[in-house]
Amino acid sequence: MNEAQLKEIILKTITEMVGEEGQGRASAAAPQVEPGEVPDLSAVDYRQVLDVPDPANEEEYRLLRSQTVARLGVWRAGPRYRTNTFLRFRADHAVAMDAVFTDVPEDLLEKAGLFTVQTLCDSKDTYLTRPDLGRRFSDETVAELRKRCVLNPDIQIVASDGLSSTSITANLLDVLPAILQGLKASGATVGTPFFIKYGRVGAMDAVTEALGAKVTVILLGERPGLATGESMSAYMTYGGYIGIPEASRTVVSNIHRGGTTPTEAGAFIAELCLRMLKEKASGLDLKV
Repeated sequence: MNEAQLKEIILKTITEMVGEEGQGRASAAAPQVEPGEVPDLSAVDYRQVLDVPDPANEEEYRLLRSQTVARLGVWRAGPRYRTNTFLRFRADHAVAMDAVFTDVPEDLLEKAGLFTVQTLCDSKDTYLTRPDLGRRFSDETVAELRKRCVLNPDIQIVASDGLSSTSITANLLDVLPAILQGLKASGATVGTPFFIKYGRVGAMDAVTEALGAKVTVILLGERPGLATGESMSAYMTYGGYIGIPEASRTVVSNIHRGGTTPTEAGAFIAELCLRMLKEKASGLDLKV
């Protein structure tokens, strides 16, 4: 068997897998495949896919499947996963890898009105292997922040790529304006928002000390999973400082279009910021 024949067999198998109905498979149309083109499996909504042959209660099974991104109803080939299940797993893994290793587009940050500073990490590899450097800034960067930002604000908001640049790209332009709008009529002073490249959660503490903020919020890309690479978290502290216990952070997580929507999360984050100012507390000390 030559290479051309092998490619033809593989393409035929994948096309049949995502493009045809059979044995309880979803009726949703799969992407059209041009000759020589391999379809993007991550574009298929697998909540509509049911591979279990002849389920006892197909209607209830489909209802359950439609309400979760868990890998239900994948069936098997002997003791092994079926080909479509395995390929979808690899496709979702590729999405997660892309979320970690890509960068947030510069034009998106410009559209959001954010300037960029960088932690002590000089590359993505350093960021992944030296978490401590992702929490710190150089003296020059601290001086730049003090020069470009409002000092001693009530609330300081920053964003960072974290472990998923994809989440920032997908959510920032919705969640940030929602937060700022929610704070607009409060009378609280809001600092100058900016973006931190190669930032960890602890970078917010260095920002707090540098700018003298009472409440600091960092919008951070969550570690991507096999369900989505777009999930964002917001970490918040009152009176933060370098070395603050993790229990003193308030967190809003699972911010993405399939979880808590960015606009809804933004409104809630603004509400929490104002409550922190009022109660002078965050984390476990804040009664939510």
